[in-house]
Amino acid sequence: MEGKVANSSVLEDDLENGGTGEDAVGFRPPGAGNIIELSSAVDRTLSFSRVFKSPPTPNEPKEYPAVQTLLLAYQSLGVVYGDLATSPVNVFSATNLTNVTAEDLLGTFSLMFWSLTIIVWIKYVFIVIHADDHGEGGTFALYSYLRRHINFRTKLTIRNTRWSTDESMRFSNRASPLRSKTKEFIERSIRAQNFITVIVLLGTCMVIGDGALTPATCVLSAVQGVQSLSPKITQDHVVFTSVAVLIPLFLFQRCGTSKVSFTFSPIMLLWLATNASIGIYNIFKYYPSILKAVSPHYIVLFSSRNAKTLWNLLGAVFLGITGAEAMFADLGHFNKQAIQWAFSFVVYPALIITYAGETAYLIKYPEKINNAYYSCLPRPVYWPMFVISTLAAVVASQSMISASFSIVKQSLTLGCFPRVKMVHTSSKHEGQVYSPEVNYALMILCVGLVIGFKGGVALANAYGVVVIWVMLITTLLTSLVMLVIWNSNILLVLGFLVPYVIIEGIFMTSMLNKIPQGGWVPFAISAILGTVMLSWTYGRSKKSVYEEEGKMSIGELNQKLSSTCIFRTPGICFFFTDLVDGIPPIIRHYIQHTNSVREIMVVVTIRTLPIKTVLPEERFVVGKLGVEGVYRCLVQLGYKDSLNMEGGGCTREIVAKLRGNEDTTAEQRKLHSASENETVFVMGRTILAANENDGWLARFTIEYLYSFLQKNCRSSVSALQVPPEKTMQVGMLYRL
Repeated sequence: MEGKVANSSVLEDDLENGGTGEDAVGFRPPGAGNIIELSSAVDRTLSFSRVFKSPPTPNEPKEYPAVQTLLLAYQSLGVVYGDLATSPVNVFSATNLTNVTAEDLLGTFSLMFWSLTIIVWIKYVFIVIHADDHGEGGTFALYSYLRRHINFRTKLTIRNTRWSTDESMRFSNRASPLRSKTKEFIERSIRAQNFITVIVLLGTCMVIGDGALTPATCVLSAVQGVQSLSPKITQDHVVFTSVAVLIPLFLFQRCGTSKVSFTFSPIMLLWLATNASIGIYNIFKYYPSILKAVSPHYIVLFSSRNAKTLWNLLGAVFLGITGAEAMFADLGHFNKQAIQWAFSFVVYPALIITYAGETAYLIKYPEKINNAYYSCLPRPVYWPMFVISTLAAVVASQSMISASFSIVKQSLTLGCFPRVKMVHTSSKHEGQVYSPEVNYALMILCVGLVIGFKGGVALANAYGVVVIWVMLITTLLTSLVMLVIWNSNILLVLGFLVPYVIIEGIFMTSMLNKIPQGGWVPFAISAILGTVMLSWTYGRSKKSVYEEEGKMSIGELNQKLSSTCIFRTPGICFFFTDLVDGIPPIIRHYIQHTNSVREIMVVVTIRTLPIKTVLPEERFVVGKLGVEGVYRCLVQLGYKDSLNMEGGGCTREIVAKLRGNEDTTAEQRKLHSASENETVFVMGRTILAANENDGWLARFTIEYLYSFLQKNCRSSVSALQVPPEKTMQVGMLYRL
């Protein structure tokens, strides 16, 4: 069977504009045996080495026009940097320092400066950001990036993103002995694979959990500033106002990243500019030599005087860098160069000047440290800055909300999250997504936290506690990427790994004392999310193993359809399945219980690619499955494409493709005749039943947790536009 490609130029152009050739939903490539013809068709039709270009290596960054990058850098201000940019409101007030001296404040500023520089600027902006998975960032993107180069065989892994054709691509053909040994060890060790998978799932849950805390904390901290002006403003007023701000924020998410960013970016730019201006004013008025504190010896002096105070201080300082992980997770909404430009030339200098201005003011008025930010504002600009800070707090919430959408999308790609609706809000940037279910779940959780904790100290203590764990996970995964994929020198890998594990480990220990005082909240949220993700992942993996072991062979299919007991009804049946390599056992179940198969049966699998659209002539890849009248069809869609089976247009396209690949006139006539008769669409519905020999935890996970999630999440074919009057659902019990 010859695969046919009329013209791939449009697809190639789309890839140049941000698409990739990696399988977005992780389908395994068709293998030899059952559907060998389809496997050949996929290889020839897609021609991965020609059409789907391999991703650039770290030394070959993707180029974007300067104007486009500048525009994206501006837009990123309103989405990516809100959390980082609003941190000056919280940091000094969270220090809980008493009897503050000028030396203490200089040491605090020096600590803040070097934390921003070493962790945010050097680690994330210039190192970690390059470990992206086709433009996507975050812990799950790092995991997906690793899985495209390492063969994971753990049962916790559902979908394999590695293709056999990857081995010949340029990112896979350079291996040093050390790299090979590390890769071979991970591929041999199921425990290592399980460990990596579990910490990634936990890290992902922690980021999403922080996504509910960030909006609550940022808005509350901004609104609470007004309490210092009037004793009549109670905490209840603050809570009510915060809820009134948060709900419209979440409702606005449906407009998409582009509209949100164009609305929020001017606010954030104004916020950074005014803070920097006030910072310069405070520096010259109160302590012009403040910038001498960039010298790290002030940290040493502080530590030598009171090491325990410095250790406790780290928890407050960390609030100033919590947005770094969100910055990386939001990468898919923009591009690397835009993120680097915006931080290096706008956000970073503005933050340093703002912290310097606050420190200069506090050296003069150290008793104001508990309300440092609002106290250091010149009186004539207090109310304008209060309004701007409240708006900036709303923007700050955006970074973690957008990051949550991106992370859930990546989780769906690998089948590690229950299916939810994912809307692509941009035709230019595949990473700009929105999920209604995730959005409203975050809104309910966020509002619940504000009302439940009444904006108290416990909620403030909860903020950012889990992020340091995510940073440690990111450090470990990035080191693995450097060693296995980038082929970095072992000394460079250790030069990255060791210092950052030490620095982040110290930060982590300093925040442990917050756990009993409210820091348990994000861990509780993460535990709930972790239970959901692990239950779904485990259930889907068991389902995949069952289908792999119980799939039909071509010989068995031929035997059943050749039986005189099977009636071949006129017409066409489209049977939808997730299984690419082989014939799923539910088709055997269908044949056994109906004793009937349509004259033409087409087993359909849908594959979504991370490109905007697929050429019509490349959309359907077909192959014959043994006996006469049974075919396989791989439907390839871009993220802005849809499959409309109503009206018969899509059906006729598939039939035309099948007829074009048939050699015999008789088979072509049969296809034409069947297309003139009734068409039916069959969907499989599987129910898992745990093995009685399994432990109680495995049985509970399958029969209660996974079963509940399966019943309440979206169907795998929910996005299909299939006529309901021609649709039949076939159920089957999978006894594991």
